Amino acid sequence: MTKGNSARTVWTWIVTVGMLLIMVGVLLPLLGYGMSVSRWIYAAGAVMTLVGRILLPYQGHVMRVKRLVRIEVWSAVFFCVAAFFMFYDGGSTRDWLAFTLAGGFILIYTSIMIPRSEKKG
Repeated sequence: MTKGNSARTVWTWIVTVGMLLIMVGVLLPLLGYGMSVSRWIYAAGAVMTLVGRILLPYQGHVMRVKRLVRIEVWSAVFFCVAAFFMFYDGGSTRDWLAFTLAGGFILIYTSIMIPRSEKKG
């Protein structure tokens, strides 16, 4: 394993842990545990996901896949905006849930389209 592959593996794990923290941060208030701790868990996951996505660029030559990977960065940005609305007193529950759903839908789309595009490319 080369040094570049090792760094990619670490950033992939950071993105994965960040996404798991986002999941836990969403589930806790939906299960009735309140927002006090869950917003910190969600925010940590959102920041980890954003940093991991930014530092994990696409290395291939297929332009469509490169664009889809960039769209994944935008999903992490949506998660960070949702984390902001979890801390913002003037907002409601709908605000952070809407941005979380938007980021989730982007991830669903890219997780379907990236393998299809790589297969065609």
